[in-house]
Amino acid sequence: MSKFDIPQGQTIREIQQREKFIKDFYASWNAINPTKHIFNVALNDFIHVRFLSIQETMNHASATYESTLAITYLTEILEKATVEKRVKPKPNNQNQKRFSEIIIMQYDKPTFGKIKLTVGVLRGSRQNIQYCITAIEKTTNNPPLPGNSY
Repeated sequence: MSKFDIPQGQTIREIQQREKFIKDFYASWNAINPTKHIFNVALNDFIHVRFLSIQETMNHASATYESTLAITYLTEILEKATVEKRVKPKPNNQNQKRFSEIIIMQYDKPTFGKIKLTVGVLRGSRQNIQYCITAIEKTTNNPPLPGNSY
């Protein structure tokens, strides 16, 4: 995947197309990365990609073009994001109940901007699970370039 055709509007149809793009991107990524995990330098540990990762990211990142485009840098984000803070899971969030801790991470992608990576630490096994990826803000005047790094 080197060129991406991601809808940029805010209609329900365009958001649904972005959801499909994210789901398809993760399917391709999983095919290329059968272990479904990437070593993160800052955590000195692996970040695992699970079904929850895809669902949460699809629900949140599909809201904007920039966040959907950020997904195309998945491997790079998982490898290079740095820890911003550690927080407790939200008490009323069903999807976060399985985690003992939530790690808010950030990756500053040249020519793109800042990308937020949320990682959940599983109770018991202490496995780091990619929870969600979204673009934080556009911090450059250069247009974002689609990535082809899986």
